[in-house]
Formats: sequence, C-alpha cells, structure tokens
Amino acid sequence: MSADDSPGSARYVFRVRFRLDPAEGVTTDPRSFETVLSRAADPPGEDGWLFFRDNCWRGELADAGHFRELTEEMLGVPVDSVEFSELRTDRAYLDALRDAVADDLGAFKSDTVDEALTNYLGSSIHVVEDQ
Repeated sequence: MSADDSPGSARYVFRVRFRLDPAEGVTTDPRSFETVLSRAADPPGEDGWLFFRDNCWRGELADAGHFRELTEEMLGVPVDSVEFSELRTDRAYLDALRDAVADDLGAFKSDTVDEALTNYLGSSIHVVEDQ
C-alpha cells in the first residue's frame, strides 16, 4: 500500500475509572482515579478492524463487564468502570472504514453504511485533521 493509499489513522477512546489497592497498612488519597485510555484502530479490512462491531452498540460498550475485565488486564489495576467515548479518526481512515463496511453490509445487519456506523458507534465519531 502506498502512502497515497493509506487508510489514515484512528483511535478508540475510553474513559476509565480505576482504583489502587495498596498493601495493608498503606493508604492512598484519592483511592480512585479517572483517566483516558485510547487504543489504535486497526486498518479497515485487516485483522481487528471489526473491534467496533464486536464491542460497541449505539455508541456504548456492548458488554461493559467483559470490557472492564480486559481493561484490568491491560492496565494491571482494578477497574471500576469503562465507558466508550469516541472513535477519533482522520478523514482518510473514516473513508476507508465506510468503504469496508459497504463491502459487507450483511455482516452489520444494516441496509446502509450510515445505519451500520450509527448502530455500532452512535454519534461517537470525531473527525480530526491531525491525529
């Protein structure tokens, strides 16, 4: 793929609330914290590109408990909550994503690309000029 054919870039953004569980006799204040976690979105058509379809529904996590457990494994701390915030993308990635969804609308149980993206991402697509 040449640079001109690049699918661009995108990141899934989550709001995470986690806590510290210090050893006995040790305290922390505050005990819980909020952070923003982002994960690179795989290029459309490549392994992992269906992350949004497999994990989101109407702009929220389809299985918040399962995703919380995955986030605990990624961060190595107890996680109280994870909320999907947005797909932060450039125009090239979004165009490539739309093309890939259009190539297999049946896999999204949708009649149009807009319907498919709305079904899984809600209104949580944020297009930025510089990623």
